[in-house]
Amino acid sequence: MDHRLRCRGEKKVFSGFTKTEMEKMERVLKESGQLPNSEVIKKLTGGFNRSASRAGKPALKWTEVQDWFLVRQQDLMSKGTSPIVPNNFNNFPPAQEACALENINETSDMSKGEKVIDLSNMEFEAKSSDDSWYDVETFITHRFLESDGPQVLVRYIGFGTEEDEWVHAKNVRERSVPLENSECNKVMVGDTLLCLQEKMEQAKYYDAQVIDIQRKLHDIRGCRCVFRIRYEHDNAEESVRLDRLCGQPEY
Repeated sequence: MDHRLRCRGEKKVFSGFTKTEMEKMERVLKESGQLPNSEVIKKLTGGFNRSASRAGKPALKWTEVQDWFLVRQQDLMSKGTSPIVPNNFNNFPPAQEACALENINETSDMSKGEKVIDLSNMEFEAKSSDDSWYDVETFITHRFLESDGPQVLVRYIGFGTEEDEWVHAKNVRERSVPLENSECNKVMVGDTLLCLQEKMEQAKYYDAQVIDIQRKLHDIRGCRCVFRIRYEHDNAEESVRLDRLCGQPEY
């Protein structure tokens, strides 16, 4: 697969889940200890659409609720929480409709003093079998293999169904974003960032470690600093400008 250059741009508007709906889904996960099956999700979606809190808002698709549970599981795994095993995992049908997940937004859970993450507006990227990272358009379905653990079938933005790929859940993360000129002072030696590796035949994004930095004064062109990086997939080293580096949104 080739790779589309990423940029900061206008994002599609997604209505998102209400706080009440997110709290309900959190309770379902906590009380059941497993990912709900399709029938439970459809029943839950119907309840949401009939509730007063959704009055005046677009009706939810059950696949949007399904994706929320999938992504919430990934979020728990990234924080070191034991993965939730789905209920009737093998009977969980694929999501038939694409649901673009963009941005990240946190809302306070006033009753418990905790943070509830709004997963309806998130964007994701996945690590392909060639070790490069691609933007995810949608999570199609998922499975659990005894030999490898949880996997998700992803469709990449800009690619057809023939490029759909099974990836391990640990190789899915929130989408990296380009660093702004004003953010170059955040980059430190030892940081791992997403870097665009340019070759004659292709350009792809790979994880790379910053091994040296030459700080320079900015000018009208922007950041002039030079970053020496080492790619994790092949240990190759090169010097790059800031415009080839991306970081996680909280970076």
